Amino acid sequence: MGKKKAKQTSLWVETTQLQAHTQHPFYSRVNEILEKAQFDRYAERICRKYYAARMGRPSIAPGTYFRCFFIGYFEGIDSERGIAYRVSDSLGLREFLGLSLEERTPDHSTLSKTRRLMNLGTHQAVFRWVLKRLAAEGLLSGKNLGVDATTLEANAALRSIVRRDDGHSYDEHVAQLMKAEGVEEPTPEQRQRFDRKRKKSLSNRDWVNPHDPEARITKMKDGRTHLAYKAEQVVDLDTGAVVALGIQPGDQGDTESMRETLSAAGNEITTMAGTAARETAVGPCAGVSETGVERVVGDKGYHSRDSVRALAEVGVQTMVSEPERGRQHWRGQAAERQAVYANRRRLKSPVGKELLRRRGEYLERAGAHLYDRGGMRRVHLRGKQNIAKRALVHAAAFNLSLILRIVLGAGTPRRAADQRAAACFWFLWLVEAERRDHQLLTCRIRSRQSLSLLQSDVELNPALSTRC
Repeated sequence: MGKKKAKQTSLWVETTQLQAHTQHPFYSRVNEILEKAQFDRYAERICRKYYAARMGRPSIAPGTYFRCFFIGYFEGIDSERGIAYRVSDSLGLREFLGLSLEERTPDHSTLSKTRRLMNLGTHQAVFRWVLKRLAAEGLLSGKNLGVDATTLEANAALRSIVRRDDGHSYDEHVAQLMKAEGVEEPTPEQRQRFDRKRKKSLSNRDWVNPHDPEARITKMKDGRTHLAYKAEQVVDLDTGAVVALGIQPGDQGDTESMRETLSAAGNEITTMAGTAARETAVGPCAGVSETGVERVVGDKGYHSRDSVRALAEVGVQTMVSEPERGRQHWRGQAAERQAVYANRRRLKSPVGKELLRRRGEYLERAGAHLYDRGGMRRVHLRGKQNIAKRALVHAAAFNLSLILRIVLGAGTPRRAADQRAAACFWFLWLVEAERRDHQLLTCRIRSRQSLSLLQSDVELNPALSTRC
């Protein structure tokens, strides 16, 4: 057994002593796609207004900034601190960011300051740039769109909420109610018993969090009540690409938030309408639909008379699941009645059933990749603008993974590692199977040789046949 000894760190290290192959196979493929389309030149061009005339302390390049948030999606890291730590701990990610061994990796404060410096339009431009890459690769159709929303847990606590009218905290509000009933100085135990018995109502009209005023009290998917935001994405039902993504208040209804999100998706498709895919495209689509958006698919939360009628007026066919509302009255609403009945007929058609099946496949898959596996179910930022910036780059990385799934066979580094492990397993299994087959063949050959020798002995000495 040996003992740990103090080591003197050398001042100089030869490059031959460092790891020879620092490139990650997955991230090197991502860099090939970005460099082929000149992503860094485009990012620097749209960020020209942020460069100062008099240079101070140099910051990170725009391409490096956006690549850091790409890593956040690919690695499933939720916070900027986690991204900074992961980048500083990996030589492969340092190579992906284009940093030499002498350069420092971006700190979390640098990422935060750069994000606050860049406006939302710059992040939308990067998202739009990735959409154009999908159109060139035949992975964007724009003909059939699906819309869905989910809740994101905000970086704020319910116990920190205050009244909008007087600024009192929740405990102070309960103490005032008890004082009105004759209890002057209640103890914490008395406040808890009193609050447990009374009918509670946490309304967003009365309560607000001073640290994140834009967060809303919302019932989460798992039944918990928390301060949250609402993320709504529009997905191409032919390829699974995210066409638009918006961050809304957590208490806003689906029929209200869908107008802004679908409008943004329609503008994106209209801008790229008629764009043909290149000859060597990897996707199944020949190009973006020339007629723009034709159908919109949604769940029961998006069904209302006004929403269905508004989409029908702009020439979009709706296939939105209709909830059970019983007998309805249509006096003075002939246009709404016609739109709702047409939507009901389309749901029963073969095309409607097929699109509803795709909605369950592509929309749920996009939500799981973006928020659950991608690390955005709980946000570590405050304010709708900040969360929208991170979410847009997150969705851009998801769209890049669609190309990687076809080219590389995996959309994340973990999936690529699993495929390599599976390939090694199957190689070892084939080697073992070949070895077993060789042993079995050898046994069969030996048995046949023994049988032939026995037959020759019987022919020479017939008396052996009775013994055998």
